[in-house]
Parts: sequence; structure tokens; C-alpha cells
Amino acid sequence: MAENKSTAMTLDDIVFENRNKAYGAYDLRKVYRPTLTKSVLIGGAIFVLAMLSPALISLIPKEEEEQFMQEIDLMKMPPPPIDPNEPPPPPPPPIEVPKVATIKFLPPEVKKDEEVPEETPPPVVEELEKAVVADKTQEGDENAQEAIVAPEETAPVKEEVKVVEAAPVEEQIFQVVEQNPEFPGGMAALGQYLGKNLKYPAAASRANVSGRVFLTFVVNTDGSIQDIQVLKGLGFGCDEEAQRVVKGMPKWKPGKQSGRNVRVKYNLPISFVLE
Repeated sequence: MAENKSTAMTLDDIVFENRNKAYGAYDLRKVYRPTLTKSVLIGGAIFVLAMLSPALISLIPKEEEEQFMQEIDLMKMPPPPIDPNEPPPPPPPPIEVPKVATIKFLPPEVKKDEEVPEETPPPVVEELEKAVVADKTQEGDENAQEAIVAPEETAPVKEEVKVVEAAPVEEQIFQVVEQNPEFPGGMAALGQYLGKNLKYPAAASRANVSGRVFLTFVVNTDGSIQDIQVLKGLGFGCDEEAQRVVKGMPKWKPGKQSGRNVRVKYNLPISFVLE
């Protein structure tokens, strides 16, 4: 009997043997596995239902949608029938267009003497200012905007066409390019040129002035230099001497953008140092 009793006991019975089973933990351990199994089954059923909901919704017949479309079609009602006994509405009053005053003035034609009618003098300038030239004369409103088309026999007036030459478009000046302009021989040759041609101004030497003069100029597509300006000077003749030396430079190697020569603005500092 002892052996049968020991085999019938569960793990919960062994753990809570000789303990207070009415505390609550014993009941929780007994219902844990059934509760877990139910939760897994319910959760799995909800997941499967959520996955199959689009297919289930597509199987629902679309009776409501068809009924809604039919209601929209019924809203397009035909217009009410016209009563034949009802008199038609009166027509709108005619719009009176003011007549344009015209003066008869036909172009000259070559005819035989017997076919030539009596000569009619041409209209004067004062009459042409108040009327339009046409094939007949009629009275009208001077302020009327209606245009009168001349007859086909009227000779066309040849207008002199003036050819206006377009102003030359100045090439764009670039600040940054793919290939910068370069002094012939490079920066070393530029330093040699400045050292050979730059003369220290006497006024700057007497005032013991030294420093840098910052110049800016444009290197054209042919390498020539123009528009020399002083960005930051020293005075005492240094600015003028720097401009003179740059103005006498040989042609530079022009800058390039997309494989073609372009105009580039170049900044150059020139140092004045007392020995």
C-alpha cells in the first residue's frame, strides 16, 4: 500500500507534503498546466483567424456595394419634359454694333481713256485721322473698334525690316574652375618674375613699411590679364608697384572648365619685405 501511494503522488504533493496547502501556492501549481494549455490553444486560434481574415472577407458577397452603385445610377434623372403649350422665351435684343467711318480711296489702276471715270480727289490728312480707308465712303462712329478689311485689289504695303544686331554677350567669369590659370612655368617661375621685376618703393622704404598687397585680376581665355584691383593694400606706393608688375606679366595659361578655356578671377598676394 505504501508503494502504491508513493507512485500516485505527484510532484506538487511531494513538494507540499506536511505543508499548508490552503495558502494558495498549491492551487496555483495545480492549475498552471491546464491554464497554459488553454492559453496556447486560444492564442493559436486567434493568430490563425487573423491570418485568414483577408481571404474570408473576400468571400463575402458584394451585394451592398452593387446596391450602392445602383442608387448612384438612379440619381441621374432625365430632364423634365418640355410643355408644348408653353410659349418659348423671347429672343435677346439685337446688339447694335457702331459703324466705322470710312473714306473711299482705291489704288490706282491702268485703264483705257473711255473707261476712266470722273476723277475723285484723294482724302486729306484730316479726314484720314477720323476714318479708315476702304472701298466706299460711309458715316460712322469715330470711336468704333471694328476693323475694316481692305479689298483684295489693294496693293500690299511693304514694310521695311530693320535688322537689329544683338549685343555681344560677355563671357562668364568663374571663381572656381576645374583647372586654375597658371603663370608660364608655374609658381616657381612666378616667384622669379616678381623677384626680378618688383621694386621696393622709396616711400615705403623710408617709412619702414613691409607686408603683403593682395590683388585680384581676371585671366581671359587667351591668357591676357585685365581688371586688376587691390583687395588689401599697404600704401606708400606698394599698391601701385604691385599693379604695375602684374600688368606687365606675360600671358598666363588660361583656366579650363569642362575642357574649354574660360575667364577666371584670380587672387594673388605680393610680399614687400625690407632686407
